Amino acid sequence: MTWKLIRAYALALLVLPGTVLVFVPWAASILAAGTPFDGDVPGWQDANAWAGTLLFALGFALAGWTNRLFLFRGEGTPAPWDPPRKFVVHGPYRHVRNPMMLAVYLMLAGEALAFAAPAIGAWLAAFLAINAVYIPLSEERGLRRRFGADYDTYCENVPRWWPKRRPWTPET
Repeated sequence: MTWKLIRAYALALLVLPGTVLVFVPWAASILAAGTPFDGDVPGWQDANAWAGTLLFALGFALAGWTNRLFLFRGEGTPAPWDPPRKFVVHGPYRHVRNPMMLAVYLMLAGEALAFAAPAIGAWLAAFLAINAVYIPLSEERGLRRRFGADYDTYCENVPRWWPKRRPWTPET
């Protein structure tokens, strides 16, 4: 692994998850102050806070796993400006095509629940809608161009959003 790849990876983590999970929820919370979308920091005896923390932790663990796979097996980052050079069909990618996005959705849902913040829930809904359009129209087209028939076969066997119970094993 080169320092160039490590720098690109660090930038990708700062820009992408940093924006989606920190900056936008923070801005949404500030804009929602004093409105029905305003959140609150519940006490740790609150079951919703624990449920939100658990969702966030699950998403964080999944994000770490998928990012590690991109870095070491795919030899790239999750960023569009430095995508993986190799096709990754390992770990959670054998169950669902977008485990990284699933991780982000879990973390956002966890934030919304833990902070009882409807504004963050609204951001999650908007982010889901954006990705429901962007991923099939842009990301998947690019993957088809880069990986060809292997990616088509993968799409036929692995669902985009909802993980399948049994992992798909590509024929080698």
